[in-house]
Amino acid sequence: MAFVGFLESGAWSAAVVILLVLTPLYGVRVARSMGRVWPAGAGLDPADRAAVVRATRRGESVRDPRLAPDVARYAEALRVTAEQDRLRWWVPALVAAVALALAGYDTVAGTTREALVSWLVVVLVVVELTWGPRRRNRLLARVQRAEAAARAPRRHDAAGG
Repeated sequence: MAFVGFLESGAWSAAVVILLVLTPLYGVRVARSMGRVWPAGAGLDPADRAAVVRATRRGESVRDPRLAPDVARYAEALRVTAEQDRLRWWVPALVAAVALALAGYDTVAGTTREALVSWLVVVLVVVELTWGPRRRNRLLARVQRAEAAARAPRRHDAAGG
């Protein structure tokens, strides 16, 4: 968004302000949301939390067996979040409609720069609407693999006992 702000205004200061305002707001929103659906994550030390998140999002087995229950809890939190996103299907549709309306308006009444930036936003919204669900589905498939690995009984190798 900061780049779009720069393109629209032609001023780096606008991009910096957008970056400095939106980044913390988005970060706080995501952290609060995950804290609600995965409260157990707050009890993990940062290295363990990172290991759980990494293994789950990659669809891998977590190396430390004591973290396996946390993988299952984090996997459930990601599924809950994905379901909440599905229930809010109207938000991206509204953003797309507004972007399209603004692009049309800027084409008729705005400058060439405003029209180009507005149509760029429309393209980015369309890309997100088509790419986002596929990305989410791939993530959920990896999450399912990680959860299955976490729930599977551990086998001891011959050297490790």
